[in-house]
Amino acid sequence: MRILQLHSNFIEYKPIEKEIAIAEEAEKKKQRLEELAVLFTCVEKGDDEVVARKAVEEVKSSLKQLKVNRVLIYPYAHLSSNLAKPADALKVIKAMEKYAKEAGIETHRTPFGWCKQFSISIKGHPLAEQSKVILPTEAEEKEVVSKALKAEEKLKPSWFIMQTDGKMIPAEKFDFSKHANLKKFARYEIEKVRAVQQIPPHVKLMRKLELADYEPGSDPGNFRWYPKGRLIKSLLEQFVTQKVIEYGAMEVETPIMYDFQHPSLANYLDRFPARQYVLSSGEKELFLRFSACFGQFLMAHDAQFSYRQLPFRIYELTRYSFRREKSGELAGLRRLRAFTMPDCHALCADLEQAKKEFFLRFELCRKVLDEGLELGKDDYEMAIRFTEGFLEENRDFIVSLVKQMGKPVLVEMWKERFFYFVLKWEFNFVDNLDKASALSTDQIDIENAERYGITYVDEKGEKRHPLILHCSPSGAIERCVYAMLEKAYREQKKGNVPILPLWLSPTQVRVIPVSDRFIEDAEKIADEIEKHHIRVDLDDRSLTLQKKVREAETEWINYVLVIGQKEIDSGILSVRDRRARELRKIQLQDFIEEVEEKIKNMPFKPLTLPRRLSERPRFFR
Repeated sequence: MRILQLHSNFIEYKPIEKEIAIAEEAEKKKQRLEELAVLFTCVEKGDDEVVARKAVEEVKSSLKQLKVNRVLIYPYAHLSSNLAKPADALKVIKAMEKYAKEAGIETHRTPFGWCKQFSISIKGHPLAEQSKVILPTEAEEKEVVSKALKAEEKLKPSWFIMQTDGKMIPAEKFDFSKHANLKKFARYEIEKVRAVQQIPPHVKLMRKLELADYEPGSDPGNFRWYPKGRLIKSLLEQFVTQKVIEYGAMEVETPIMYDFQHPSLANYLDRFPARQYVLSSGEKELFLRFSACFGQFLMAHDAQFSYRQLPFRIYELTRYSFRREKSGELAGLRRLRAFTMPDCHALCADLEQAKKEFFLRFELCRKVLDEGLELGKDDYEMAIRFTEGFLEENRDFIVSLVKQMGKPVLVEMWKERFFYFVLKWEFNFVDNLDKASALSTDQIDIENAERYGITYVDEKGEKRHPLILHCSPSGAIERCVYAMLEKAYREQKKGNVPILPLWLSPTQVRVIPVSDRFIEDAEKIADEIEKHHIRVDLDDRSLTLQKKVREAETEWINYVLVIGQKEIDSGILSVRDRRARELRKIQLQDFIEEVEEKIKNMPFKPLTLPRRLSERPRFFR
């Protein structure tokens, strides 16, 4: 169970309409309560009356601190993707209400199964907003966990900050006064608290913008993508793939499931820190891939190549990879169980060739984040992970990576190596809840070529095992969307307008006629804009001009063109430029050239929704 507890001056709510068949009966009238704690309550799978009682005990304890004895239990499904069945949830909510009353708490409850309208005034003190997670007594899941993951949980690494001059300072002694984001990242990594206690801001944004949402009909951590979100995802997939092919990789496709008993795979699974989805087919026990490594390595095993073809670069965009993440760690698009992962491997003759390749891929990753996501180096923090032995023998190489980054980085150093790699780095995005997520990453693998029987022929005609570099230039595509939305929210908090990169915006230009008689003229302008591979739509709805413009703002439309008699007569357009935060006049052709210049060399896909807004369905209420 998850509870968002808000100490409130008042709350007003009104049931609007039933959402499910078992919704309780209720009057559609406004209710108001004052001086209370509002308990937004989400019942999860496995919750029962014991959980309800524990929840009341926790709430009662905090009510004493707040000096209040009135609560409103407000069923609220949006705190989790691991929801209990409605009938089970209602039983738990009723049990919670019963126990609260028995505990002497003045208890109120909103009707279950309704879409409700509410307004709330939260008190302004440190304990006013509290998040609670109440787990069942036996909350352990049966899962397949690798030896590497178990080892990772036991390893006690040393943590440092490495400066661009190569100096390593113990993390607890580093002066973070000029590196606030690095401080948040270091704390997150060192403390390893992965559980999520509140809803990340991007979840609200992905729904508001109709990009994506939880899919209650699937396993938690599996998402549905609406047309706008699918368009953004598709463009990102195309962009990353384009950059990797330009770098020199060969694109392939491999299966999504593999045999646990395959001799190479069974051993590799124990060296990779991940939890797997497991399924059976006949007498075989299979697992769903958590990366493209399996298929690419089996393919490389069967390939014939020599030192002349090295580095041997191979790439796949997996749709999907799967990891059975803990339910308490799932958080919107930040951590999923099914995700789209660009996965690029490079087979290198030796460590020297691997180092040179590493720098090429480092710049590839920075270019993907900078050009594609508009994330500069101030938007993410770098971590490098290696053993003491690797540092002693390769200090100059490691320092060169930090210099290339251009700012201090977090170092995780182990005394011994348990994983298959000797060095790994990532670019990590720190979100508005101070949680970090890896985007780009690369690592040097010294085991798997031998494990999979991958060989090349050297200059002497002898077979040798290459080193393997594992790189994702962007990280999971879903996580890219998460990072852009979290950054937009951060900008909004600073007083700036939230916005997506122009090339990724589902609608780049919206044409708004001032009245119905200008719809045909607006259509002609939209036709001309669309000829130049610019996504444009037209607001032909019977709404006021002000409301149309306001809705375009809430949808983060980059450019809004208002078309009336003045614009038709003069040929001069009135353009609202969201990014520049200005209203200006411009010729149509000049406007088209301006937009073309800003999106040149970026992938394009046409709008996958009807151009006219009156013809579109709504995917999220």
